[in-house]
Amino acid sequence: MAAKIDFKKSLDGYQARAGQFRVVEIPETRYLMIDGHGDPNTSPAYTGALQALYPVAYKLKFASRRDLDRDYVVPPLEGLWWADDMDAFTVARDKSRWNWTMMLLVPEWIDDAMVEAAVDIVRAAGSAGRVADVRIETLAEGRCVQTLHLGSFDDEAAVLDEMHHEFIPGQGFGLSGKHHEIYLSDVRRVTPDKLRTILRQPVIEAATARHPD
Repeated sequence: MAAKIDFKKSLDGYQARAGQFRVVEIPETRYLMIDGHGDPNTSPAYTGALQALYPVAYKLKFASRRDLDRDYVVPPLEGLWWADDMDAFTVARDKSRWNWTMMLLVPEWIDDAMVEAAVDIVRAAGSAGRVADVRIETLAEGRCVQTLHLGSFDDEAAVLDEMHHEFIPGQGFGLSGKHHEIYLSDVRRVTPDKLRTILRQPVIEAATARHPD
């Protein structure tokens, strides 16, 4: 069997340093996705999303190892976050106003039929949260700015404010897509001050920039 792939080590999009903003080009990437709204700390929809995504992701991993002789580490959880007013992230931090899409990367060699089979298996088990809402979709972010945040999620506001209002316009860019977070730490095992989170923002040339949806 080939060596197990760890995408956190092999993909450039999972590389970032604290205190440094970096412009990166992100290729089109396929994800398992589920949408929702509201505070992730209290929303049953958020809990149900994670309860569905992980079982499907692990079924895919096992099927890939068994049927394709290609093993890999299940990639880190990711999330797209947005609100009608993006200051809900950088100023008010009003989580009740947040919309989100939680995601797990799907390796390029896994086809849609394998995803559908994994979803069907998990659905048949009958205890995987919102598995009926799981979909596979390609995300095309292109040029982005990202950095590594160390610490609590609630301490992200100052970093995002600098990214959105200083670094990005200073590089001649404007905001384009949705705020993207990549969770490199397991919140069940790491104290808030030790969390490692990549903060990513898609950008475009300032002349054609628009406010994120």
